[in-house]
Amino acid sequence: MNRKTRRLTAILAALCLIAPGLIWAQGQAGVAGRLNAGYDLLEQGKFDQAQKVFQEVLRQDPDHPLALNNLAAILVKQGKFDQALACLKQALPRAKGFKVALNRVCNVDGVCAACRLGEEQFGTEDLEGVVKSNILMVGMARSSRPGKK
Repeated sequence: MNRKTRRLTAILAALCLIAPGLIWAQGQAGVAGRLNAGYDLLEQGKFDQAQKVFQEVLRQDPDHPLALNNLAAILVKQGKFDQALACLKQALPRAKGFKVALNRVCNVDGVCAACRLGEEQFGTEDLEGVVKSNILMVGMARSSRPGKK
């Protein structure tokens, strides 16, 4: 091989090694942006639009704990307590160790807290505590509101 061919081969090999990481990072940034956009819609009372955003994230990552948690808040607003609990219970295993920087939390009907990610990529707070609290609150709300399951 001549010098140009070796150089081109080395560049292509490097790109093949780097590209998957760059694509993954871009996807993660896109997910964070969608999660925060969904939260903003939720905070504005645009529940149907927010629900679509969280469901879109869940199509890509069916067990995403923050998307499940925030979807549960919307389900509470709709009076669908059993579905909200199912989402929260699905979120719980991945919420442990899911480090986030929570800079805003909103309560939906005083029953379920939805979260917005912070600007930092990695935070110091664990989502598990929020999800556990939501499970307790939704369970109590469900049992105190007959007919709304």
